Amino acid sequence: MIDGAEADIRPDSRPDTRSDTRPTKIVYVAEATAHGGRDGYVTSQDGQIELKVAMPPELGGDGNGTNPEQLFAAGYSSCFHNALVLVGRREGYDLTGSTVAAKVGLGPNRQRGYGLAVALSVSLPVLDTDIAAKLVDAAHEVCPYSNATRGNIDVTILLG
Repeated sequence: MIDGAEADIRPDSRPDTRSDTRPTKIVYVAEATAHGGRDGYVTSQDGQIELKVAMPPELGGDGNGTNPEQLFAAGYSSCFHNALVLVGRREGYDLTGSTVAAKVGLGPNRQRGYGLAVALSVSLPVLDTDIAAKLVDAAHEVCPYSNATRGNIDVTILLG
């Protein structure tokens, strides 16, 4: 249940060897509604988002709107970047000028459905490679998107 400050945390029936990354308390809830699927529009409850959604040409659409993969890429890149800045600050590094770009791929899977793959490109121009890699690894453990996708989709992180 995600209708306020309390979370109804139920154990997953599947065995899992990962650390439990589920929230112990919900502190923020985002709400969005899709109207018309991939050829419609999406809105957020607070009015901050009102976007036309369209199939990309690669999937047979006209591309005259955003799509779920672009929205996921925007969310993941901004969330990962925030996690990176957070762990950098904890370690005493200023990450001014850093960026995170996300590419989200969509394609058929073996179950006759579709799956996603993500590539995150991280730029930390003022840090040496070893320190940057350490911070990226730590951010990957902190980021809620990374925790949600771990073990479910391929996520590649490129440091450059």
